[in-house]
Amino acid sequence: MSTSHDGADIGDLTDPLASGISDLRAVVRRVVGAHVEDPELAEDLVQETLVRLLAARQRLDDRAIGPYAVVTARNLVRSHWRKADTGRRHEHRLLDRNGGADPEETTVQNVEAEAVRAALDRLSTKERDALVAHEVTGRATAALADELGSTPGAVAAQLNRSRAKLRVEYLVELHGEPPRPECRPVLLSLSAGDRRRQAELDSGYHLLDCDFCATVSGPLLDRRAKPSFDEVHVTVDHDASVVVARQRGHELALRAGYSRTEATVIATAVSEIARNIVRFARRGRVTMMVVSQGDQTGVTVVAQDAGPGIHDLEDALREGMTTYGGLGLGLPGSRRLMDDFEITSEVGRGTTVTMTKWKR
Repeated sequence: MSTSHDGADIGDLTDPLASGISDLRAVVRRVVGAHVEDPELAEDLVQETLVRLLAARQRLDDRAIGPYAVVTARNLVRSHWRKADTGRRHEHRLLDRNGGADPEETTVQNVEAEAVRAALDRLSTKERDALVAHEVTGRATAALADELGSTPGAVAAQLNRSRAKLRVEYLVELHGEPPRPECRPVLLSLSAGDRRRQAELDSGYHLLDCDFCATVSGPLLDRRAKPSFDEVHVTVDHDASVVVARQRGHELALRAGYSRTEATVIATAVSEIARNIVRFARRGRVTMMVVSQGDQTGVTVVAQDAGPGIHDLEDALREGMTTYGGLGLGLPGSRRLMDDFEITSEVGRGTTVTMTKWKR
């Protein structure tokens, strides 16, 4: 079973984020580049930052977009170096054949479970009982409304507020008490996606000024649905959706067992094709899937649009073609990066590109 991931759900052309994605990308690259020298790793972190930003867009006040991009980039860089350091410290365990439970992992699980219990205790009795009844026992909002003498809409709103508060209290339990009185209100406004309250609190400035809130804001805003393993769909209709397509391709390749370098190659080919859809066809769809052929595994990308089509395919596929008579540099570049490449195009009807990268 596959899950659809539609870039159009994340932003549109009237969204200031969609129109300013290039400027944000430049800012994020400067932040990441100051700490990461490997260009492939840096680009991966930049793209992940932009995807997280796009996913959180609808829960962010416009003035908080830039600051959130900066703190997210910083957090991803820190997380990368922390994981790298942990990996080095645990290298000796690769030779441990006992297969016993990792004591450190068990400790982390216990700490997280205790944090959930403590966070629930910080809710009011009314908030906790309603949340448990709905989330654990499966009581519908209409049934809870009858019991409480309320309306389903009011109960749903209260449940959303309780979830937002629970997320904040869980993170506070893990990271410690916030350093300032304004931290909790800011974190609650982010968790609830309350853009009006974020504007009142000037949450964007607070994120840049408070290391604590910058650290814990990520889990509050980055609540993306996980793509299915075998197939991902992205509607491509503006620059922001090109970023999403690239990242989805990268994630799919990594889950399929490709190396980081191979995953970056696939992601680059995807972004080239997606960018050309936006440039020449305005709107299209990119489907990425894990495929098998005998004992080989690969990632196949199918990019379709209903644009003007290509008059001269041979010219469009020629290396160094710089005019805009066809899809431009994206086609020959993508063909060079992938193992299998096929294109069909009909003038006035659109173009379909199918390309596959096989795992070495």
